[in-house]
Amino acid sequence: MSSLNLDDFSDLIERPDSGTRRDAEERRERLAVPSGALGRLDELGEWLSAAQGSVPVKAVRQPRVVLFAGDHGVAALDVSGRPAGSAEALVRAVLEGESPVAVLARLAEVPVRIVDAGLDCDPALLPDEVVRHRVRRGSGRIDIEDALTVEEAERAVRLGMAIADEEADSGTDLVVLGDLSVGGTTPAATLIAALCGTDASVVTGRGGAGIDDLAWMRKCAAVRDALRRARPVLGDQLELLATVGGADLAAMTGFLLQSAVRRMPVILDGVVSAACALVGQRAAFRAPDWWLAGQLSGEPAQAKALDRMALNPLLDQGVTVGEGTGALLALPLVRAAAALAAELPERAGAEPVENSAEYVTE
Repeated sequence: MSSLNLDDFSDLIERPDSGTRRDAEERRERLAVPSGALGRLDELGEWLSAAQGSVPVKAVRQPRVVLFAGDHGVAALDVSGRPAGSAEALVRAVLEGESPVAVLARLAEVPVRIVDAGLDCDPALLPDEVVRHRVRRGSGRIDIEDALTVEEAERAVRLGMAIADEEADSGTDLVVLGDLSVGGTTPAATLIAALCGTDASVVTGRGGAGIDDLAWMRKCAAVRDALRRARPVLGDQLELLATVGGADLAAMTGFLLQSAVRRMPVILDGVVSAACALVGQRAAFRAPDWWLAGQLSGEPAQAKALDRMALNPLLDQGVTVGEGTGALLALPLVRAAAALAAELPERAGAEPVENSAEYVTE
């Protein structure tokens, strides 16, 4: 029996400081640029100010990309555009600087951390700092068996919590969260369908690697069968993650919840991180206040999860590659919002105004 109850996070997580947010809004009204002229950048700056508890907002100086890696047994059903058990290749591409997220991280000068929670490969193939946390090798086929034991799910959640603590303790002030998985969108869709009470066909997408119609039908059937197994355990988030999740998804859920405890903001990427966030919301309803939706990936399950959490994506560029890429693309917007909120001058001695001819453009 597990000693971890995810519902306990509800008592540990507080919302970003509302008083600080009001102060940030009042300061915004005093700026020379009229209110509303910067669109969502104003909202972003105020959100970050509340998360930091600081007016004016501080610059995002130590962001970090954190990627949880794992292979999913359901990929053996040919529901992914990549071969089952090949997530190690995705990890290696990031390590060698040849993946989209690695290119963007290099451009933005943001370090990348990879955590192997459940890759299905020989640990000797990858650096020790990547594989040393592995919970298990691969996961069960969720259409016919549990992805993990409850004990393994607890270990994975605690792993994510520990990684969040390490990042917060090291001074990380914002995390770009993503996954490196093969088959991961199938359990993600299952979790979202279970928590939103929808059918498999409503949430099943084409995945980051893209699949044809036949593979989509196989994936839809896998989600349908996994849903039957998920519904009886909806009352226990840890058991739900063990039944139809995976080590990487359980670790991401623990990471998200502990990040909220530590008041460390997180930018979500695609459907996998959205699914983990939805599980986290089920455990602690205030937790989503610490998260941003970086992008809309086109996966129907992601859109449903973000709508349930009232998270409005910052970008919609059609990026389906995953790996934190879309979320990392949103980071410059967050940084820009912080810079504008902190550095734009206030109007000397003037009352707040809605419009100013000097700044109004057609």
